[in-house]
Amino acid sequence: MFQSSIRALMLASVVAFAPAAFAATPADTLVVAGQIDDIISMDPAQSFELSGQDVIKNLYDRLVDFDPVDLNAGIKPSLAESWEVSPDGKTITLTMREGIKFQSGNPVRAEDAAWSLQRAVKLNLSPAFILNQFGFTAENVDQQVGFDGNKVILKLDQPYAQSYVLNSLASEVASVVDKETVLSHAEGEDQGNKWLSTNSAGSGPFTLAAWRPNEAVQFAGNADYWQGAPAMKRVIVRNVQESSAQRLLLEQGDIDVARNLTPTDIEALSNSDKLVVGNEPRGRILYMGLNQKDPILSNPAVVQAMRYLIDYKGIEGSFLKGQFKIHQNFLPEGYLGASDENPWTYDVEKARKLLADAGVRSGTIKTTVRDMAEYSNVMQTLQASMAQVGLTLEIQQVTGAQSLDAYRARRVPIYIGEWGPDYADPNTNASTFAYNPNNADDAKLSQLAWRNAWAVPDDMNKATIAATLEGDTDKRKQMYLDIQQQYRDIAPIIPLFQRIERDGMQKNVHNWTAGGSVTSAMYGKVTKE
Repeated sequence: MFQSSIRALMLASVVAFAPAAFAATPADTLVVAGQIDDIISMDPAQSFELSGQDVIKNLYDRLVDFDPVDLNAGIKPSLAESWEVSPDGKTITLTMREGIKFQSGNPVRAEDAAWSLQRAVKLNLSPAFILNQFGFTAENVDQQVGFDGNKVILKLDQPYAQSYVLNSLASEVASVVDKETVLSHAEGEDQGNKWLSTNSAGSGPFTLAAWRPNEAVQFAGNADYWQGAPAMKRVIVRNVQESSAQRLLLEQGDIDVARNLTPTDIEALSNSDKLVVGNEPRGRILYMGLNQKDPILSNPAVVQAMRYLIDYKGIEGSFLKGQFKIHQNFLPEGYLGASDENPWTYDVEKARKLLADAGVRSGTIKTTVRDMAEYSNVMQTLQASMAQVGLTLEIQQVTGAQSLDAYRARRVPIYIGEWGPDYADPNTNASTFAYNPNNADDAKLSQLAWRNAWAVPDDMNKATIAATLEGDTDKRKQMYLDIQQQYRDIAPIIPLFQRIERDGMQKNVHNWTAGGSVTSAMYGKVTKE
């Protein structure tokens, strides 16, 4: 069925296409081209890659949500219509809306919401740490997360800032799934994980019609969606690796949105009277991770030298032009406590001296990089810079899934990639860049510090935790500025650039958002003239 729908769509484009004519996708169908080969699972308790989060965001609702365009608007009600906090700050009670149904027809209950959170904690897959932060464990979550009638009750281990908790509940791992449907497909003790990896059981604006790994994802509009049926009856996201191929499809009218265009292709589209280019700041940080298991990279002098072997301005003005801007801090612009200090410059001589003073004059590092232009190009420029100071970098290109699997197993010496925030709170990045409570191999944590085998100093770990408990906003802001100052001096995970997404799209596409700085692509409000 999926292949037939793709063929039908492409046939419609071919039939409509003639020399000097412009083919168009169907009026009720949105076709997006992007690089989505990193998708591993469709289960919101497991999905944690960037493209997978785009999928989860559109299949499920959460208890609370936020406006990706206007962060100042703060958290807004979603499946929960209201909430209240106990006087001691350790219990949050959320009242569910009445009358909402899952796509199966089952009612959305407080029981489903509580079970979804319990399930994510018990499965303990990559994104579970977002919920674990509040003291929830597989052993206690049934007591700490519960329901009473139409109310969901969360008992926290500490009186966290209310915004911190609610922002976490707006993340994809907190998506509310249909308990009855999922359990009917459970195998053994997997709580439906195998089935939900390739199916959906949500209440969102779309259902999962089909997924073919490394090829495409197809969504079907939910005509009974409680916030109004989406104008797009279908959304097809195609995996198209090359920017030039995305641009060609866009110019031919075979797709509506192209998400991974190079600066050259963006410039070529700027003169078109049928196409427009979006310009949306994202929260994603492009960074370089230096694995502290590597005997060369574990030398503090090498870490310091590597900061000066990135040609920041050259990269920003060439192959990343218009797509990224220099940003050498782990909090993206727009977040509480974000810093605009960028102290590092491209300085080969300084790097050489740092290495020479430490007795490092040669060495070979073998690493991998995802076969995505931005990442591989940064890695190749780094390779050339390292050669100038006597360090040899051998690079192997791999797929997105292969790269993530190896990285999550702490097997990548130098990692070039992006980190996207999980919720609209500064702790979302502080807790992964600057926090690592257990550096043991068997800890199997998700934090970037752990993936790079960096034993974060105790005082930084404590400062990161303390910032989640500070109720005074001005004091909390200064705490994050202080943490980032210390981080810049010592950390082996080095922020380089902040992404600016420039999507090419047909002029008749309206209300498109890639998710702003804090969330994922949202198709529910997209319309076409």
